[in-house]
Amino acid sequence: MKSHREYLWFETKKRRDYLNITPLVEKILKQSGIREGLCLVNAMHITASVFINDNEPGLIQDFDEFLEKLAPYHAEKYRHNRTGEDNGDAHLKRQLFGRETVIAITDGKLDFGPWEQIFYAEFDGRRKKRVLVKIIGE
Repeated sequence: MKSHREYLWFETKKRRDYLNITPLVEKILKQSGIREGLCLVNAMHITASVFINDNEPGLIQDFDEFLEKLAPYHAEKYRHNRTGEDNGDAHLKRQLFGRETVIAITDGKLDFGPWEQIFYAEFDGRRKKRVLVKIIGE
């Protein structure tokens, strides 16, 4: 079995943002030469997420509004912010959307269902963060 690891780096201009990273992951998969296996995509920061869903702008806006209703940004609201931070909401949003996703690799391609795409979700942006792409297989 072979393995291949690369990092993607992001620094969003906004506090919250949603980036379709599917083409970047597909490029890394192609470079790996792995034809059958698994691809892990992991947000390596506790205020960011990686998830799979449809690349439809209205849906992305719905996600953002949904998360903001569940965990609104109000610095005074969260106990975590008593430490001097202002990102208690970002930690909760990350917990809801998860830290990673795993995609099967078949015939050298990401084996997606209809409309599936990989997204990096940033909940506390404006600083550099990384995403791990780890591919294992043959």
